[in-house]
This record gives sequence, structure tokens and C-alpha cells, in this order.
Amino acid sequence: MEIFYFVVFAGLAAVVAALELSKSSRDRINSSSAFNAFKNNYLVVYSLMMAGDWLQGPYVYYLYSQYGFGKGEIGQLFIAGFGSSMLFGTIVGSLADKQGRRRACITYCITYILSCITKHSPDYKVLMLGRVLGGIATSLLFSAFESWLVAEHFKRGFDQQWLSMTFSKAIFLGNGLVAIMSGLFGNILVDTLGLGPVSPFDAAACFLAIGMTIIASSWTENYGDFSENKNLLAQFKVAAVAIASDEKIALLGAIQSLFEGSMYTFVFLWTPALSPNGEDIPHGFIFATFMLASMLGSSIASRLMARSSLKVESYMQIVFVTSAASLLLPVVTNFLIVANREKGGGISFSGCIQLLGFCTFESCVGIFWPSIMKMRSQYIPEEARSTIMNFFRIPLNIFVCVVLYNVDAFPITVMFGMCSIFLFVASLLQRRLLVIAESQKPRSHDWTTMKEMEAEPLNA
Repeated sequence: MEIFYFVVFAGLAAVVAALELSKSSRDRINSSSAFNAFKNNYLVVYSLMMAGDWLQGPYVYYLYSQYGFGKGEIGQLFIAGFGSSMLFGTIVGSLADKQGRRRACITYCITYILSCITKHSPDYKVLMLGRVLGGIATSLLFSAFESWLVAEHFKRGFDQQWLSMTFSKAIFLGNGLVAIMSGLFGNILVDTLGLGPVSPFDAAACFLAIGMTIIASSWTENYGDFSENKNLLAQFKVAAVAIASDEKIALLGAIQSLFEGSMYTFVFLWTPALSPNGEDIPHGFIFATFMLASMLGSSIASRLMARSSLKVESYMQIVFVTSAASLLLPVVTNFLIVANREKGGGISFSGCIQLLGFCTFESCVGIFWPSIMKMRSQYIPEEARSTIMNFFRIPLNIFVCVVLYNVDAFPITVMFGMCSIFLFVASLLQRRLLVIAESQKPRSHDWTTMKEMEAEPLNA
């Protein structure tokens, strides 16, 4: 392996270690022992949930190809996953608010375990069912757990600023350290032990089962909506009215969709960007490097959010502009650096520059997750939190499905240029959100009025 990869990885590791070890009292938030116990319990569960997700990611495409399916059929399977998340995500989010977030988290575990079991079958219809189940589970993963955490945090009377500590630690561990360890563990199962490409899915099911046991034995239930007679359609209306009546919520949803849409597009495009001529690149090692860069971002975010005087809405503008510049690098290098037309070989000079830019983007991803979580906790109403969060994922899933369907229709530079534009627009929307947040005094939303609005047609 070329020394360049080791230098980048070692450099990131050194910076992350230095940041974590150099934290002073100013960079830390003082909290109670009761909160620490609560936080650690959630972090254990969240890490297990993310381990169950990360173990599967690197081997989904490979497993399908081993079953003999072509690129087109595999693309349809991936579209089915994002499509089911789009179609069923809002429904399961609303059910989580109505029926209980703890119950929804357990449902996530069961659904994802069933999805893992389907990977043992080479039958296309069974695998398609697995993708549908996986899409539903993904919707729950990115809504129910956060909704439960926020509600439980305030129900127990903990300080609002302490919530940012849980968010940053969850991303540092779940999207950083656990991702790296999952990649290495999956590699041991498949390559070292020779257990085959389905073994990571079995391991994922085991981690999910352990996490489900902890949830069932130690978590209490909380709800978004306590009314007894509100049906699913009425719950949707509450969410829609909240988004339409509060510009901050609408802006937050647009920002999230633009960033996550660009992020998922990047996931599809980084491999062909770094090896346009079939260069031999270490995919697993590069993935681990990206996750280390994400850990760096979450470590930076924890320092930023520890300062009560610094607004999340303010520094996130810089994060989005930096992200836009990072994903613009493939376009810039395509014009300024003469392309190497030789097939195979090691990574090119252009590829090295792009890899550094991609690590910068992943660092921005590490800052984005805990920061967007904190803003969601501030702006999204509690009674429809899961529903609204899954509303935000509808345009994201539509965008990803369109990209997957047309991934070969446009040059890679066009796709990266499009993502860069999206991220720049996100920075403008973030600026607008900051202006509105500063102009309005903190106040609680009058959700009672909204309830009366949505109850009128029901009582008519």
C-alpha cells in the first residue's frame, strides 16, 4: 500500500488524539452523575445499533454480486431500500410519536434483524423484501432513537446544554470509532476467517439483538402525542402545519435534505472519483480514513457546542461553505491537472488531492450530525418529532433514488458540481435561519392552536 494513505491516516489520528487529550474545562460540560449514567446507557445502545448498520454497508453490493446479480438488478435493490424509506418512513415515524419511541426502537431492531436474515437467500424476491425492511429500519434509526433521547432527556430534568454532549459523543463513537471497528471486524469475518460475505449480516443481527435486550430492560417509554383519538392522518397534519407555519422548521428540513443528499451522492461517487482508470486503491483503508476524519469533525463539534456563547447556526455556515469547496475539487482538478489515461497502477496526483478534499468533507459530516441534532432539538415540536424528522427524509430519498437511477447518465464532475451547489445553497439557508433565530425571542410554540386547527375538520 502506498505510503500516502498511511500518512493521511496517521495525520488524522494524531490530530484527533491531540484534540481529545488537550480538552480543558472550557471544552467540557460539567454534568451530574445521574446524567452520565443516562448518557452512557444511550451511547452503548446507539453504538450497538450503528455497529449493526455499519457491518452491513461494505458487503451489500458484494453479496448481491456473489449471488450472480448484475449492476442493473443490484441498482433496483438499492432503489427499493431508499424507496421504502421514503414511502413508509413518515408512517413509522408518526407511529413512533403515537405508539411510543421505545417501542419504535425495538421495532427497528426486529425489522433490521429480519432484513439480515433475508441475506441468506439468493432469491431476488426475498432480497427485495430484505431491502424494503431495511428501508423501514433506516427511517426508525434516524428518527426514533433521537426522538426518544430528546424527550427522555427533558423528562428527567437535565440541562439542555448537556444534550449536545450526548449528540457529539454519539457521533464520535457510532459514526466514527464503531464504523472503523465494524469495517475491520467485517474484514476479519469475510477474508481472514473465510466465513463468506453473509457473515457480517449475521454479526449485525447479534449486535442488534443485544441492543434490543438493553432497550427492553432499561429504557422507559415516552410519547410525542398523548391524545387518544388522533389518527395517522391527523398526526401527519400536525407535522405539515408545524413545517408550514414555522419558517425555521422548513429551513432546517431543506438544509438537512441538501446536505444529506450531497453526502449520499458522495458515498456512491468517491470510488470512481479516486480510481477513474481502474487504479488500485485500498477501499477498506480509505473508508476507515474517512471515518477517522468524521471522528475529527465530531471532536471539533463537541468543543464548539461546549461554548454556550457560540451559536450552532453561526458556525454551520462555515461548515457548509467548506463542504461545498471540498466536493468542488474533482471539478477543479479535472480542468487544471492533465488526466492520466493509463489503466491500473496506483492513485494519481489528482486522486491524492481529491482524497484530502474528501477527508475534509467527512470532517464536515462529523460536525454536521451533532449540530443538526442540536438544532432539531431546539426547533422541532416534541409531539410530532419523529413524524417531522421523517418528513425531512422524503426529498432526500427521492433525490438519492434519482441519482441511483441516473448515475451513469452524467459525468462525475457534473454530479460533484451539483452537490457543491446544493451545499452552497445550504449555507445560504443556514444564514437565513440564523437571522430568523436572532430576530425572534425564544418562545414556546402554541401547539394548542394547531391542535384546534386540525380538529376542526374532524369535528365537522
